[in-house]
Amino acid sequence: MRYALYFSPAENHPLTKAATHWLGRDPFTGETFPTPDVEGLSTDIVHELTADPRRYGFHATLKAPFELSPDRTEAELVAAFERFAAETSAFDIPNVIIGQLGRFFALVPDTVYPALQHFAARIVEDFEPFRAPLSEADIARRKPENLSAEHRANLERWGYPYVMDEFRFHMTLTGQVPAEQAPAMRRELDRRFLAFTNAPLAIDGLALFIEPERGAPFIVHRRLALAPASENRKIAS
Repeated sequence: MRYALYFSPAENHPLTKAATHWLGRDPFTGETFPTPDVEGLSTDIVHELTADPRRYGFHATLKAPFELSPDRTEAELVAAFERFAAETSAFDIPNVIIGQLGRFFALVPDTVYPALQHFAARIVEDFEPFRAPLSEADIARRKPENLSAEHRANLERWGYPYVMDEFRFHMTLTGQVPAEQAPAMRRELDRRFLAFTNAPLAIDGLALFIEPERGAPFIVHRRLALAPASENRKIAS
């Protein structure tokens, strides 16, 4: 079993509902949905292009999937998770857009917000004692020979390349989309998520996801609300 700390809106949030219907699976309930129609793309292609984010569930990675350290228990992890949520204030990302990371489409901030970076770094560091060391196979899957020096150092230290200064918040909506299919995908995502873009995104909770066995769909073990934010508090750029 692997655990992960992700941001996800609440189960009944309109963004959660829109994203789960787009991806085809709800990680809170396990319910699945038909592959949506996309003008200019076949249903089979859309199903294939959403396969990877469908397995993980709609989320933003904060502490990437990890096996539990042999000297820690799930109960201890859950207790730390509860403490962190109770002691950490909710905040808003001031503006999110549909963006691309390489060939992946995702919901992303319109710029880098230092306080969001700090929030993510705290989670990586605070929960590091619960992470078992990566196996040689896990390291090999990351193809360290292709990583930058910074990404390799993060992989060795934190078990994941894209943390600390290399972290970029993103809520993945597709796998790698070929260039010739990207315009149709962009049009569909812009239309489908219009109500949630060019607008703030409330970071008001933290979710503990689990992968029951390698390759299985991730499911939400628990989601907790963060502490109430100060009135009108937002993170600054």
